[in-house]
Amino acid sequence: MKKGLFLWLTALITIVMLAACSSDEESKETDSSADVKVNEEGYPIVDEKLEMTLMAPDAGVAEWGEMPVLQEYAEKTNIHFEYNLTPISDFGTKLNLAFASGDLPDIIFAAGSNDFTSAMEMDYGKQGLLLPLEDLIKEYAPNIQKVLEERPEIRKSITTPDGHIYALPRVTSGNHEAVWYRQPLWYNGQWLDALGVEEPPKTTEEFYDLLVRFKTEDPNGNGEADEIPLSDVNMNGSRQWLLNAFGMKVWDIEEVDGKVRYAPITENYKEYLTFMKKLYNEKLLDQETFSQSNDQFAAKGQNNRLGVFNAYYSFQITGETEEEAMNNPMYFPLKSSVSNEPLMPLNPGMSRGSFSITKDNPSPEASIRWVDYLYSPEGHAYFDQGPEGLLWEWDENKEVRLDLPVPEKFDNREKWRSTITPAYGILLPELYGPIEGQKETDFYKFIQSETAEKYEPYAEIPFPLIYLESEEQDEINTIKVDLQSYVEQMEAKFITGVEPLSNWDGYVKTIESMGIDRYVEIYQEAYDKWSEG
Repeated sequence: MKKGLFLWLTALITIVMLAACSSDEESKETDSSADVKVNEEGYPIVDEKLEMTLMAPDAGVAEWGEMPVLQEYAEKTNIHFEYNLTPISDFGTKLNLAFASGDLPDIIFAAGSNDFTSAMEMDYGKQGLLLPLEDLIKEYAPNIQKVLEERPEIRKSITTPDGHIYALPRVTSGNHEAVWYRQPLWYNGQWLDALGVEEPPKTTEEFYDLLVRFKTEDPNGNGEADEIPLSDVNMNGSRQWLLNAFGMKVWDIEEVDGKVRYAPITENYKEYLTFMKKLYNEKLLDQETFSQSNDQFAAKGQNNRLGVFNAYYSFQITGETEEEAMNNPMYFPLKSSVSNEPLMPLNPGMSRGSFSITKDNPSPEASIRWVDYLYSPEGHAYFDQGPEGLLWEWDENKEVRLDLPVPEKFDNREKWRSTITPAYGILLPELYGPIEGQKETDFYKFIQSETAEKYEPYAEIPFPLIYLESEEQDEINTIKVDLQSYVEQMEAKFITGVEPLSNWDGYVKTIESMGIDRYVEIYQEAYDKWSEG
């Protein structure tokens, strides 16, 4: 009896000890960062080499592991990555698969809010697949902390309803990219010179009159009536700016004095359609606007047939040099009979979803220190232009960055730069802005001047970056698919006359039947929470 009891107790003690050992092992596995000693400042970030995995979209130009920026930064920090890269067009699918399978990288890098949505941040954060970053930022990321303190609207826009930050943004400051909401409209400066026009139009009436002159007075001087006063591809470029003329910020949800509305069912929008239909009927708007490709549109610009057109920079359509393009003035925001104040949409100055740390990361502290460098002026300059001696070098006074000659094997400087840094075709997590010592070209000064005069004074943020609960996002997605398709189709039909504007009330009723009231209600509630936060 005693022997049996002794054996039973021995077995019980063995089981308890094994369970304790197992618990210790699990603790070690779940707290892997405990073994990584992180230096709180200076370099290297870690004394012992740290290897991690990083998932990112890729422009497909060069291997990241061979890029001088990443190689040198790895040596400086002692943090080395295995890169899990996917073409930009397929990245969203690959990221979703990673979350679905649980096979996550240690870091998600430069994903962007289209592929890494606000709903994903919230859902995967709540599930524990993404780590909250706010405490790590406070302790290990002084550059990021400074950005959040100086621009509280950014902290508000990246903090989810549960009070956590699961993804860092790309923040833009100090140049036209921090202001522009979309690519601007440009006027053909050669045509303005030919007609003796010294100031761009400032009302819809003046704009209309100028388009008429473009059509009838042969401003390209070839003796043919081949001028196209205003052209576009599906109105995707000019719509934004012409909506503004009628008192709308964007072609969707917008906030006006604290109230949310859906612009495409307002009377303002009806006035926009009426004006555009008039331009189309009089052939002041390209008759191929809703049928041509981007290449066909660009070809017209190359042949000097366009008077007003959309592009990031005008020379991209006209084929001119930068010096020649300085003669093409930027569109000035128009006033109209229903909007007596110039209006432009303001870029919020940030985009979300650029950097996240997953639950499997061996050292969140080292990871946040690694990315914090990109939020400093020095770090941005380094990741944008690479180390000295490749793309650039300092002048003898160490004050001005001088461009070095482009090697013969590259077509241009950008193609060369794309082999040096990953900052090509994707939005890095960083504080993006002017680079100290970077020589400002005359063209850059022209762009800044035009923006300061014609854009910035009239710009308002259309709608803040907010978070929706997953159920709300599902509702929005369900409504938006049919809604957006219908509004796009009807815009083309109304402007071209396929659908008469006398059917406006039926158009509005159709949109109401799609659930637009609920659509607006969800965004109103989200806006109210954001404004109170």
